Amino acid sequence: QVRLVESGGGLVQAGGSLRLSCAASGSIFRTNDVGWYRQAPGKQRELVATITGGGSTNYADSVKGRFTISRDNAKKTVYLQMNSLKPEDTAVYYCKMVVVITSITYWGQGTQVTVSS
Repeated sequence: QVRLVESGGGLVQAGGSLRLSCAASGSIFRTNDVGWYRQAPGKQRELVATITGGGSTNYADSVKGRFTISRDNAKKTVYLQMNSLKPEDTAVYYCKMVVVITSITYWGQGTQVTVSS
């Protein structure tokens, strides 16, 4: 059973930093693509950043230069370092993993990030 568990969310003031973690279990991890998405109240879920099994990264324009996605394959964990946080970054952040060999997608339960002004 594949499972993704996010952690690291919380309340932070504008300009502050948080690091989110997404720990995976039950699947070969190193070849899978993993992404962070977020959903603010009343809005659609949107892409934040992705990282492929080979380490290639992609970011939403709104977070470029502020957020960094990385992965530790030995720990089966993907991180999202978020710096210079803004109130508009407030959302529930979700981790998504696509298992390359099956094309099946898995989601975590989400972690709340709240940025106060």
